[in-house]
Amino acid sequence: MAFPVAIVYMISTIGSVGGGYLPMAFINNNWPAFKARKTSMFIYAMCVFPVVISQWAGQINMWLAVLVIGIAAAAHQAWSANIFTTVSDMFPKKATASVTGIGGMAGGIGGIVLTWAIQKNMFVYYREIGQIETAYFIMFWICGAAYLLAWLLMHFLVPRMEKVKI
Repeated sequence: MAFPVAIVYMISTIGSVGGGYLPMAFINNNWPAFKARKTSMFIYAMCVFPVVISQWAGQINMWLAVLVIGIAAAAHQAWSANIFTTVSDMFPKKATASVTGIGGMAGGIGGIVLTWAIQKNMFVYYREIGQIETAYFIMFWICGAAYLLAWLLMHFLVPRMEKVKI
């Protein structure tokens, strides 16, 4: 099982390295940087969403599921590259590290809480009733929808680019 996981990570590297190419292409076509990043991040969020069909894809062929999860992982990496750059676009240099750190801390706490809630409650419950696939289905939906929700929050909370003054 190690080789399919390695393939997922290899595919994710494409998003990690290439995540800046799409917004840069938009910027090179005279788009404002913020619009280029938000548009790119929306596209990346849409590329994560198909992870909801991972189980179905795995029933057809394991490698199809690996591809779907790999594309979602690549889109996650591209999203991350752009969210960090958005922070540096919006905040002065002296605050960029702190804002990124606060975001990382919030993500870490969110991950801890979600893991606790899922493992202690949902996975235990569905395992006990013999329907563990349902727990994974719900989890894939959460993962697929999280980026769209994050994009919507960013879109409504930060409708236009304004440099934060500190």
